[in-house]
Amino acid sequence: MVVRALAAAALALLFAGPAAALDYVETPSLEGKGLPPISERLPQVPLVVDLEAQGRKVGHPGGAIQTLIGRAKDARLINVWGYARLVGYNDKFELRPDILEAVDVEDGRIFTLRLRKGHKWSDGQPFTSEDIRYWWQDIATNTDLSPSGPEPFMLVNGEMPTFEVVDTETVKFTWPAPNPLFLPALAAAADPFIYRPAHYLKQFHQKYGEEGKIAALVQEKQVRNWAQLHNQLDEMYNATNPDLPSLQPWVPSKGASDRRLVMRRNPYFHRVDTAGHQLPYADEVVMTVADGKLIAAKAQAGEVDLQARNLGFSDITVLKKGQANAKYHTLLWPSAKANQIAIYPNLTVKDPTWRTLLRDVRFRRALSLGIDRDMINRTLFFGFGVPSNNAVLAQSELFREDYRTKWAGYDVEQANALLDEIGLTQRRSDGIRLMPDGRPLEIIVETSGESQEESDALQLVAETWREIGVAAFEKASDRDNVRNRALGGDLVMTVFSGYDNGVATADMSPAERVPSDSAFLIGMAWGAYVDSKGTNGEKIDYEPAQKLMDAYKSWLGAVAEADRDAAWHAILDTHVDQVLTIGLVAEVRQPIVVKDKLQNVPTDGVWGWDPGANFGVYGMDTFFFDEAGTNRS
Repeated sequence: MVVRALAAAALALLFAGPAAALDYVETPSLEGKGLPPISERLPQVPLVVDLEAQGRKVGHPGGAIQTLIGRAKDARLINVWGYARLVGYNDKFELRPDILEAVDVEDGRIFTLRLRKGHKWSDGQPFTSEDIRYWWQDIATNTDLSPSGPEPFMLVNGEMPTFEVVDTETVKFTWPAPNPLFLPALAAAADPFIYRPAHYLKQFHQKYGEEGKIAALVQEKQVRNWAQLHNQLDEMYNATNPDLPSLQPWVPSKGASDRRLVMRRNPYFHRVDTAGHQLPYADEVVMTVADGKLIAAKAQAGEVDLQARNLGFSDITVLKKGQANAKYHTLLWPSAKANQIAIYPNLTVKDPTWRTLLRDVRFRRALSLGIDRDMINRTLFFGFGVPSNNAVLAQSELFREDYRTKWAGYDVEQANALLDEIGLTQRRSDGIRLMPDGRPLEIIVETSGESQEESDALQLVAETWREIGVAAFEKASDRDNVRNRALGGDLVMTVFSGYDNGVATADMSPAERVPSDSAFLIGMAWGAYVDSKGTNGEKIDYEPAQKLMDAYKSWLGAVAEADRDAAWHAILDTHVDQVLTIGLVAEVRQPIVVKDKLQNVPTDGVWGWDPGANFGVYGMDTFFFDEAGTNRS
């Protein structure tokens, strides 16, 4: 786990030099707005971003980044892309302090968070340890506001931490055992916001606010009680309350419509460049709602400065054609998912014949060997992807070549031999094998019906599976129904995207790859059993699944990085050797439209949610317009 070196490394890698040596430059759009001078708006030790050390340019402030969203609720992406976090990942997926000046970690269980002295909220009020105390003692552990209690990353073996306010800029969380989930959770795309603007929210809290005022607001907002009022106004992630102070680079403006949302710069943002300019460079991010089906055409017409939302691989050809006329370029970043499309056998299916067959590793290996991934890559992705298991990408520090290739070649002869070895030698007249109970070996692969790409891939898989005597048919439904059927044991197999985090490091949680909760698609009943502490689902009764859980428990209890690394490899080795999921193609490209005048958007990047926050790890606050291209909303 990251220790005191987290602070020292950040100073060495992110700071160009002592902040006091910088001559701050006032932002033109903020002049004459009645604000304090820039030196009083910044923390005493701001985060100095050395762009030249990253191979990018020092920019200048001004302009509005125009982008399109498919629905008004996507305005919350401003808090994803802005990616100001207590600690966050850099573009190498290393954890670094950001809002925090430093983090001390002892024994993997004692976390001392050190705030930046003089840091202020977007309304100019001080950001202090009181804002973390308020979240923990008055929100997270308040049963009226948080009936389910603190989120799982705040618990170790079901126990909450001891919390201590050390001073105005320092707090400490102490758990009885290591908590490796804590810092990665703080760096997530969907920030858990373990701090709140106490000076603003206290007025709506029954412990601090005026009873009469709260009662009047409850009636005015037509909510049930003070707790619902507080939760409605406490929208740190959704960006729906323009009065709510923020620490993000852009904050929602008042008067926005439900079709056009203008996010304006936070004049108290804590980052600066080496020339003394306060970030973000762009004064505004304008998010306009459009029909998702029309966004690619609008991007091609030049209506955006930066666009990836609602664009997919199939749009690349159209986007490339429009580049010259609309003065933009299309970047192609590989997806950070472990696989674009993966097949998940349900190892807790109720049907006893299917359960026996799916739990036979020879059957899963045969299915994997019976897929021509190169053909799928050429047909669906024009060869831009990489045939691969659903493991980790080459960009991950955990990557090993066999994680990509083991049992993932196209070998019809070996696949047929494995199926014969199992005893599936009887066939009907069309060559389809018969299962031990006499039924034809026909796999119903259930899908959410949301992706034509998944349907097309399944059709190609079915073509080559017929060569090994296996028939496959797609059954489209909806996501909730698929998950409910999987949890109930009625589903045999499903298809979905691969694991979200294909660029994992040893410090990141491997939870999505183990049956720790009911989201574990290859054994949701196992996950439900673990998650419910034995009140629901099925106890793990399959050795490879138990190996996954044992390795995960080792990871949770590890203090040394070498031990976390070993736990991760135990999980990956088990997945790949046992073919617990069947990946098809990885590193499929995400098109990103960038106006030529918009600078500092990396040519090479990885498009991911967690970790990555889409544009977040690449510092969207450092994207700027060249002198000729600066525009405003």
